[in-house]
Amino acid sequence: MPPNTLLCNICAGLPGSLPVLNKRALEAAIKIGLAINCKISNKSNFFRKNYFYPDSPKNYQITQYDKAGGIAIANEGYVETNLGGVRITRIQMEEDPGKLQYEGSITTSSNTLIDYNRAGISLVEIVTEPDLVSPKHAREFLNTIQSIVEAIGECNSKLDGSMRADANVSISDGRRVEVKNISSFKEVERALNFEITRQKTIQAASKMETRHWDDVRRVTVTLRVKEDEEGYRYFPDPDLPPMDISDDYIEQIKNSLPELPEKRFIRFTNDIKLPGEIARILIKNKVVADYFEESLKYENNPKLISSWITTDIMGYLNRNNINFIDLSIDAKSLATLAKSVSDSQINEYTAKSILLKSISSNNHIDDLLKSEISNSGTSENLLEIIEKVLNDNSKAVADVKNDPQAIHFLIGQVMKATHGRADHSKVKELIEKQLK
Repeated sequence: MPPNTLLCNICAGLPGSLPVLNKRALEAAIKIGLAINCKISNKSNFFRKNYFYPDSPKNYQITQYDKAGGIAIANEGYVETNLGGVRITRIQMEEDPGKLQYEGSITTSSNTLIDYNRAGISLVEIVTEPDLVSPKHAREFLNTIQSIVEAIGECNSKLDGSMRADANVSISDGRRVEVKNISSFKEVERALNFEITRQKTIQAASKMETRHWDDVRRVTVTLRVKEDEEGYRYFPDPDLPPMDISDDYIEQIKNSLPELPEKRFIRFTNDIKLPGEIARILIKNKVVADYFEESLKYENNPKLISSWITTDIMGYLNRNNINFIDLSIDAKSLATLAKSVSDSQINEYTAKSILLKSISSNNHIDDLLKSEISNSGTSENLLEIIEKVLNDNSKAVADVKNDPQAIHFLIGQVMKATHGRADHSKVKELIEKQLK
């Protein structure tokens, strides 16, 4: 979307324009609050946070405040992660400011460009207690939050800026430093590692400030000295009346929530019997978990299908910077490939080769599978190959009578003749039948 083409009187801060609460935004905020175990407020109100910065043309931001009579939409939640639980202080509804852009680096650009397209859009800010014990923990927490909000349909991570994070750092005896403009969760971990080291090496911060993360040089640089809370002069927004939210409305939204990632994890491990590490990878992305379950509808082989998805498919997509949603193989085709292994038409090695060939070339799995099966020497063709191997290796046939382990030599000869395409267990079964 071209910059500054989605403007209205309200987001441009024109005199006389009056904001109105978006009911859909309220519903989304309550859904997120419920999903991360928060208490939803029956009464909630909006405040004005006053400051001058070019991305906010009104010179104030409509937000929520938890002091001076302010009540956020949700409070006192918690999120469990692999690296430890994190308490949620509150979830507050607010409006998004515009987006600042620079010609080159923020530290070298002579101009600041402003795109107001997203100014005034509803968002929620999730504020945590200081429970994050390491930069890695922070990254894991963000990934967990993303999986939850995607699962309930309130975030599309493919959209630029749909989920963003500001990281606050303070060490003993120091003031809080906020690090902004972090482009990804991986960069959050890097930015925190740098800032912790900087504060320990130089000195604890003597004043609150906002710093920018330069992901090219991988350093933080000062943006501005941060105001104390009093400097924002919070007061109730006179244009937006307090909200009165009924228990029935909250319960209605609660009942509409889909299965959350942690419950899905329990089902995958308890009911489908997936290993914990495999289940954890699948539930991190709703699209991936849905794809896995769709595949099982056509072929109930969770062990094989989950292994292909988490190792081969996701590995290829990550190496080539492709989103899972853009995968060219549909769930039914993947299940067909798994069924061909279950039916001993091909072995796992050949199936994996077909899978990777289909991903990289966009050739349909069904076509590749038919080609492999026609060349693999199954049924009558395979019997012909086995008979020839037995006739050509009479000594090995005799050895099997004295040593059953000698059959592996004959199996190896058949696999060699079929270029590894035949199913190992099927070959063993047919050889044993022929020897009898």
